[in-house]
Amino acid sequence: MRNSTCNKSKFVRAALLGSSALALGISAPAFAQVEEIVVTAQKVEENLQDVPIAITAVSGDTLTASGTNSLENLSQLVPSVTFRKGTTNANSAVVLRGVGTISFSIAAEPSVSTVVDGVVLSRSGQAFADLVEIERLEVLRGPQGTLFGKNASAGLINVVSKGGTDTLEGEVTVEGFEGGEYRGRATVSGPVAESLTFRANAFYGTYEGNITNILGGNKNKINGYEHVGFRGLLDFDNGPARIKLIADYYEADDDCCGEVTGVSRGAALDAELNLPLGVAQGENQRFVNHNLVTESLDRQVGITINADFDVFSDHTLSAIYGYRDWNNTEIREGDFLPRAVVGTPQLHDRGLVETNQSSLEVRLASDQSKAFKYQVGAFYWNSENTQDFTREVITCATSTSAVDARTGARPCNLTDTVNTLFPTATSRSLVDIENYAVFGQATYDFTDRVGLTVGMRWTHDSIDYTHNRAPGVNRTNGAAATGAGISGSPAGGTVATGGNGTALSTGSSSNSNFSGKAVLTVKPTDDVMVYGSYTRGYKGPAFNVFFNHTAPTNAVPIDEETSDSFEAGIKSQFADNRIQLNASVFQVTYDGFQANNFVLLNGAVVTNLTNAGQVRSTGFELDAVANPAEGLDLFGSVAYADAKVRKFNANPLTNAPDARNGTKLPLAPAWSWNIGAAYEAPFKMFGRDDKVYLRTSFNHVGKQFSDLGQSGPIDSYGLWNASIGYSDAEDNWRLTFMVRNITDESYVLLNTSAGQRLHIPRDADRYMGASLRFRF
Repeated sequence: MRNSTCNKSKFVRAALLGSSALALGISAPAFAQVEEIVVTAQKVEENLQDVPIAITAVSGDTLTASGTNSLENLSQLVPSVTFRKGTTNANSAVVLRGVGTISFSIAAEPSVSTVVDGVVLSRSGQAFADLVEIERLEVLRGPQGTLFGKNASAGLINVVSKGGTDTLEGEVTVEGFEGGEYRGRATVSGPVAESLTFRANAFYGTYEGNITNILGGNKNKINGYEHVGFRGLLDFDNGPARIKLIADYYEADDDCCGEVTGVSRGAALDAELNLPLGVAQGENQRFVNHNLVTESLDRQVGITINADFDVFSDHTLSAIYGYRDWNNTEIREGDFLPRAVVGTPQLHDRGLVETNQSSLEVRLASDQSKAFKYQVGAFYWNSENTQDFTREVITCATSTSAVDARTGARPCNLTDTVNTLFPTATSRSLVDIENYAVFGQATYDFTDRVGLTVGMRWTHDSIDYTHNRAPGVNRTNGAAATGAGISGSPAGGTVATGGNGTALSTGSSSNSNFSGKAVLTVKPTDDVMVYGSYTRGYKGPAFNVFFNHTAPTNAVPIDEETSDSFEAGIKSQFADNRIQLNASVFQVTYDGFQANNFVLLNGAVVTNLTNAGQVRSTGFELDAVANPAEGLDLFGSVAYADAKVRKFNANPLTNAPDARNGTKLPLAPAWSWNIGAAYEAPFKMFGRDDKVYLRTSFNHVGKQFSDLGQSGPIDSYGLWNASIGYSDAEDNWRLTFMVRNITDESYVLLNTSAGQRLHIPRDADRYMGASLRFRF
């Protein structure tokens, strides 16, 4: 391969650019090296190739170039990541190696943690803000509980923002795409005083949506968004002391996610939906007929103080304080029809989740260049969570309204309060979660070639909840009434079933745990490192606190989730550092896996969080980067994960799904991979010395399932994206044209109720756009 590098690079270059582009004057030297990437995967700065963890680091420039502006499409860059898109950010989740927590309970936390500038986020939904001004994003696969602790039993996403600059700099970017999508962002950074710099940025984005709501003969676009955010940073660095103060604000108004009907619901309901010829179009469906637009409204405010001090001549004392307040409002169309008809009720939801969290970590690290190095620290974290949720139903078994001649359905008569019922109920939940821990990790290099790392963390979790919900009533007269997804039992349960007979349910749980790791590293050469590790992960106890929570069943604590991971890997560089190849094999077993079961309540699908039992994920990952020529980057990744149920604990309620031993976990494709190339070269035209940029990538995601029990199958799909850019020689301005999903391949992110509810993402259709960026 070494001897043919130049010939192969010419071939790849020709394939990417075409002979006509080469004729315009693109040229490049024949030698280049893979860029060194510095990460903080172990809370200290290290070369990615020296970290004995399966980790993928993505720079902010790569995120921008690939069009990755949120965690939702991170899987196109990191195949090990999959994403569950809920009807609101509060119900969305990240999955790594086929494992993640999918829960509607505010008393449960994710298995994949998200850390932003050193601060652990309480819930997955907080992480789905726009990725703006990112220095790099690190995906750490496998349990990361020793150093990161909080809710990282399956992995962690570490987001690091850009800091201040010593010179005055600025950047403005405007973008436009087909379908009425526009984004803009502006940044300025520079010095304030001696040793003090700043960075400030703002962004705005809006999108009409990819689904049409035809209610009343209109054609209103939904599944769009409007986002706005601000971020300010003060960066003090006088050598012995380095302090960052970060404040941010984010607001999102998404009319997302209106799910389409992908299969027939019967002739009358199909006609109500105005399906062409009464046939649902599956994943090609792009319209709905809803009388309520599903919305997800977010507001998030955060303050972070990150301080490092040089102490004891060769140690660093670090302290990270974080405060975040997050509000999420959900407005949900639950019946996916334009009205209530006989036999099919109308179901509308409105919920508000507020999370207020504070955390403090103090850590002491020794000189990391010595043979013996260590870190010790303590951590405290508290979150107060509130949820208000109201469900309103309209139902009728018979109706005085005439049968609709077009659809054959008989609408409920909303003025007939005898035959038409209006069941409703409101819940209010308060959850307080507290976590504190002490931890340490040490590495001893026996020689320049052999080292051993051991770590330990002691964690204590406590959780308390109060849930209040009266039985369903009829809105017209206050009489007892049940309906789709509305229970006739109070939150406290009935006395006959072992409850307290009141609308109040309370509970508390606590747990202490030791987790840790041991890693042996061997460097047979300067450019190759192999490692083997054992890691114990942990996630604290939970409760199934959601709208239809009913004691005593739902008041039973959900025990802690633990994970045992065995991993071996290699990190290597070849051909004078022009080729970088990293690979890992793993087996992770989870005991007490916290998972949702989906059950029926009065004809509506609701959820029940349980310790689903034992699951296991086994597989391998491969990441490759090559620079065969100056300006040419080739990259590819492969992830295989066999994530299955080993021993399923059946749901104590009826209608539990069939999750037999050996069935696949939800959102766990066996195979995912991507491959791509990026090229940058001088470009001479009309006497100007400018630059051209080309990028193309293909991402494949294998077949998967939406829910436990292998229900809601999702077919495999592949996305091909490409872009071409042009700039001046100094890259002070750049114009880029992009095409996403070149082959126009439709796909779904979620399949619920056997195809009756499909979530169709933005990238399920081909679209083009352009970006113009100025720097000074």
